[in-house]
Amino acid sequence: MVKLNKIYTKTGDDGTTGLVRGPRRSKADLRVECFGTVDEANSFIGMARLHTGSMPKLDRLLARVQNDLFDLGSDLATPGADPAGAPPSLRITAQQTAWIEEQIDHYNEGLKPLTSFVLPGGTPLSVALHLGRTVTRRAERLVVELIAAEPDVNNAVLVYLNRLSDLLFVMARVANANGDSDVLWTPGKFGHEGQSRG
Repeated sequence: MVKLNKIYTKTGDDGTTGLVRGPRRSKADLRVECFGTVDEANSFIGMARLHTGSMPKLDRLLARVQNDLFDLGSDLATPGADPAGAPPSLRITAQQTAWIEEQIDHYNEGLKPLTSFVLPGGTPLSVALHLGRTVTRRAERLVVELIAAEPDVNNAVLVYLNRLSDLLFVMARVANANGDSDVLWTPGKFGHEGQSRG
C-alpha cells in the first residue's frame, strides 16, 4: 500500500530523483523521461474523461487504462532483476495488452471505414484522446531508446504502449459519432487553392 503523508521532501532539489530501487538518477535521465512521459499521457486521458458524460462504458475503459499506466510507470521505475527472496516487482503483463486488443477489435467493428488519414478534431473528447495518443507514441519512442541503452527493460511495456496508441485512435473515432464526424485529411488542399489564385 502506498502512503503519502508529505508532498515535498526536498530530496530532489539537487536535480535527482529516486527510483523503486537502485541509486538516485538525474531528472534528465532517459528512464525518468520515459515514466514522466507515461504520466503525461495519463493526464491527457484524465482530461479526456471530463468529456465522456454520455459514454459511461468508454469512461470505465479509460479509467482502467489510467490504472494500467500507473502499473507501467512503476515497471519503468523499477530497473533490474528482483533480489533473491524479494516479492516480485509490479510489471506490465501480456494479459493487460491482450485486454487492450480486445477493446480495439470490439470498438473498431462499428466504425465507418477510413478513406483518408484522420486529423485531430471533431468533439472535445476526440481531440483529448488524440492528445493522449500522440503523447503515448512519444513515450513509446522513448522506451525504444531506453531498451537500446538498458536491456533489462520489460518488453511488455513497449508492446502495451504501442497497442494503447491504437486504442486511443479508435476511441477518438468512436467519440466522433463512430467516425461519421471525423475530420479527414485532404492532401494538398490549401496548397492547390493558393496555386489556383496565383
